Amino acid sequence: MWAGQLGDGRAITLGEVLNSKSERWELQLKGAGKTPYSRFADGLAVLRSSIREFLCSEAMHSLGIPTTRALCLVMTGKDVSRDMFYDGNPKDEPGAIVCRVAESFLRFGSYQLHAFRGKEDLEIVRTLADYTIRLHFPHLENMSKSESISFSTGEEDDSVVDLTSNKYAAWAVEVAERTASTIARWQGVGFTHGVMNTDNMSVLGLTIDYGPFGFLDAFDPSFTPNTTDLPGRRYCFANQPDIGLWNVAQFATTLSTAQLLNDKEANYAMERYGIKFMDDYQVIMTKKLGLVKYNKHMIGELLKNMAVDKVDYTNFFRLLSNIKADPTISDKQLLIPLKAALLDIGQERKEAWTSWVKSYIQELSTSGVSDDERKASMNSVNPKYILRNYLCQSAIDAAEQEDFGEVRRLLKVMQRPFDEQPGMEKYARLPPAWAYRPGVGMLSCSS
Repeated sequence: MWAGQLGDGRAITLGEVLNSKSERWELQLKGAGKTPYSRFADGLAVLRSSIREFLCSEAMHSLGIPTTRALCLVMTGKDVSRDMFYDGNPKDEPGAIVCRVAESFLRFGSYQLHAFRGKEDLEIVRTLADYTIRLHFPHLENMSKSESISFSTGEEDDSVVDLTSNKYAAWAVEVAERTASTIARWQGVGFTHGVMNTDNMSVLGLTIDYGPFGFLDAFDPSFTPNTTDLPGRRYCFANQPDIGLWNVAQFATTLSTAQLLNDKEANYAMERYGIKFMDDYQVIMTKKLGLVKYNKHMIGELLKNMAVDKVDYTNFFRLLSNIKADPTISDKQLLIPLKAALLDIGQERKEAWTSWVKSYIQELSTSGVSDDERKASMNSVNPKYILRNYLCQSAIDAAEQEDFGEVRRLLKVMQRPFDEQPGMEKYARLPPAWAYRPGVGMLSCSS
């Protein structure tokens, strides 16, 4: 969605640095106070939301998902008033500042803002696009003709448009594909962003602006971690791929409004989003199941069963690697490796799961891959540890008492999400009952 304004104006860019690898990094402070763009807000941030952004950006990086990074987190020593539940009962919370870094913090809304303002600002869209391409997509400058970035318009004359004739069109396609790839990875690990506005979508395909995010616990396609998203669940887990496409459409429309794309080029960017998402998602899910080729029916039936029985998304896939490719295993033993994930299911559901596991084992038995090899491969893509919201809250509760030990321990665990890490098993446990109280399992945008 577009609200006609960009963000809350509390990020302060300190500057850019080039490291020894000639990589460009922009440094920002979030929560350091008012800026000229803060409007009526105070430009501050609370410790609660700052810890969440600090931990999740680093956890996502370790999961192999494109993201902004967190350099450091400091307390300000001053309280900040926030109405967490938007119920008219604000309270004072400890203030904090996060220093975050990324190649760039430019997002779809950065361009949309100027197109929205109309004719006088349209040239700024072109200027900003030129700047972005020059610094972050230099391979799109002075491209030579290539069939790999040409496409058929689908018209009767079967005409072909070469994207090398328009760098903005090639850029729109790459932005669309990067966005699709990142969202496919979100779906793979069960991450739900919570606020997929166009001003929360990075043109570099980074996961950006960690607000009321959440990883799936029990598998629920309609899960949203954002209390303000509850009425329609626009940004729920299952909707994320479609919302990504909608956002790409808004980005393409912005470039078209500035006369940088024609309609055919804009439509092609959206088409490439869909193709790239499905390609990447199929590869991810195939690897998660340890299959040698994508099996739509098998994966669809699995997700359906998981939704019916509210199976923990992360723990199930981790346990799935313990299944042996042995068709002679008796029905009574089939579900033993999954026992810790299939909790409190009745006889009818046991039969459904037994049927699925049988077909799964049959598929594995024809793959030619050993059990040990498959287990190692699956465990390299199915994390044991994810940043569940209740783990965040435990660290926040301690930090608000000025004990940052749990923040440091949690950060260390999340830096190795695919490793067993003996002694850290408690961080892979299912959420306790208190994890579902307001402000833990679901959060507002108040930060």
